[in-house]
Amino acid sequence: MNFKDLSSNKPKIKYGCAKRLTTLAKNEPDKLYPHFDYFVKMLDHENQILKWTAIDIVGHLAESDKIKNIGRILRRLFGFLNAGKLITAGHAAQALAGIAKAKPKYQRKITDELLKVERYKYDTEECRNIVIGIVINAVGPFYPELKDKKAVIEFAKRQLKNRRNATRKKAEQFLKKTKKPLKIHRI
Repeated sequence: MNFKDLSSNKPKIKYGCAKRLTTLAKNEPDKLYPHFDYFVKMLDHENQILKWTAIDIVGHLAESDKIKNIGRILRRLFGFLNAGKLITAGHAAQALAGIAKAKPKYQRKITDELLKVERYKYDTEECRNIVIGIVINAVGPFYPELKDKKAVIEFAKRQLKNRRNATRKKAEQFLKKTKKPLKIHRI
């Protein structure tokens, strides 16, 4: 596979290639998995869009990871959650959720890290609240498989007081799906 289009000076070509690679990683991860290290190197790319692309792709490749490459880069992905940037943290949260779904042995560790976003500093409080909402949605697909659900439930319950309406609603919906009684605290 030739990735030279990612280096194109023409945005349409560069970002078109990034989009195609992300789609391929999502739908046919086995085809891109042999290039896992290439995408790991892209996690340090100075171009933010290509960095986000790499984060997304690495998350999708977990499904095809038979040699435990994912385990060696989890710390790097965790670092993106606490980098202070909304979009980077959002991509990392979604990638980590994909990894947790594909690799149940990492679910506890990933969940613990995702729930820390509540305490991290972002560009603004609103950015932090958006990331919290992303985390609530990201945990949903693998939540039923979690052995210890208490921390996730408590995290979601705390968000019933979140200043961001969309995040409160995500918490309410999540808790309804888990069939936990709701105590809604409107601000």
